[in-house]
Amino acid sequence: MTRRDLPSLNALRAFEGAARLGSLGKAAAELHVTHGAISRQVRLLEDELGVALFRREGRGLRLTEAGLRLGEATGAAFAQIEASVRGLRRGVDPDTRVIGCPGSLLARWMIPRLEQLRQDLPGLQLHLSPHEGEFASSLPGLDAALLIGAPPWPAQWRVHVLAPERIGPVVDPRHPAAARLAGQAPSALLGEDLLHTVSRPQAWPQWAHQQRLDPAALRLGTGFEHLYYLLEAAVAGLGVAIAPQPLVAGDLASGRLVAPWGFIGTGAHWCLCTLSDADPRLAQLAAWLRAQLTMVD
Repeated sequence: MTRRDLPSLNALRAFEGAARLGSLGKAAAELHVTHGAISRQVRLLEDELGVALFRREGRGLRLTEAGLRLGEATGAAFAQIEASVRGLRRGVDPDTRVIGCPGSLLARWMIPRLEQLRQDLPGLQLHLSPHEGEFASSLPGLDAALLIGAPPWPAQWRVHVLAPERIGPVVDPRHPAAARLAGQAPSALLGEDLLHTVSRPQAWPQWAHQQRLDPAALRLGTGFEHLYYLLEAAVAGLGVAIAPQPLVAGDLASGRLVAPWGFIGTGAHWCLCTLSDADPRLAQLAAWLRAQLTMVD
């Protein structure tokens, strides 16, 4: 397929907003168009592709498997474009601190807290840049990196340890697996097809090992490129996923997900990593992030 064979950019943009925000209305507000305009663009895109991208559930919408796949691709593409554009604009405001962050942490944890961050640290101007994969030791183009990791760290980094990472299986309470797993030992999970992500291939084996289960006995089902879409698939009722606790705390509180066996530590930590000569204001950011993470039960 050539670029000329791609669907309308307007249609893709409308769909990406609706997929990311989970609402046609919210996408319309973000793009400053009407609800009907977003609906028409999504419908045109579905007609062109020959697949349904959303399914209606009550008053809400959920992505289909095809929608999740396209949402993953468009979300990553638009995030990369936005990061590049904002990076080009950075020279206009040299006081802005650029923070690299995996897209899943950015979308599911940082963005919902940005307004509170602005209120609590009004003098700190941030640009949050999605970043996938390992961070280079020199943090090129970045003032800091928010990540989940473990030592050894690059020698030139100053690592602000924020909180231990905790992970656990999560599932939509309406999914049949939720009833099968309720009240059962962790070994009951060996009979389930598990949602997983190629960006964190060690997560399920790590959890199984700590539960004294044979990782080789796990049955992996549908995989996703990024953690964000894995968690969206779980919320959409597609199966059992493995999740870091802070990224699903809101879904657990609202009842959209349940965690049959809670969460266990992995030995890794949430960290804010800066260069040794970094702006001392980033220590304030680290303290703020640490306080936010301690609010997670």
